[in-house]
Amino acid sequence: METNGQPKRDGKKGRRPSIWYILGGGILKEDFVLRHMRMIVLVVILAFFFIGNRYTCMQKLREIDRLQQQLRDVRFEALSISSELTGNSRQSQIESLIEEQGIDLEGAKTPPYELYK
Repeated sequence: METNGQPKRDGKKGRRPSIWYILGGGILKEDFVLRHMRMIVLVVILAFFFIGNRYTCMQKLREIDRLQQQLRDVRFEALSISSELTGNSRQSQIESLIEEQGIDLEGAKTPPYELYK
């Protein structure tokens, strides 16, 4: 029936769907949802893809940070060992180590020279 020149409205269009209507699955029977089901499924699949991709990227970034820290530690250790080796290979250091060990060696009296072909 018409009232005031307006057609009578269906009860579903004027009110907001309740939470029980949505959770019960009644919303899946709506015309809008049925017409756009392919698009909704595509959007859900893309959302899962993007979430998984972000999770993988975050894992890789954490791994890169861990490896960079490990690289810094190894570089520092290599630098420490190199400086220690440089200090131990000085002639004065070698002479003092020979004296401490009691080895009967003497330094060369003549300077070294190169032989050419």
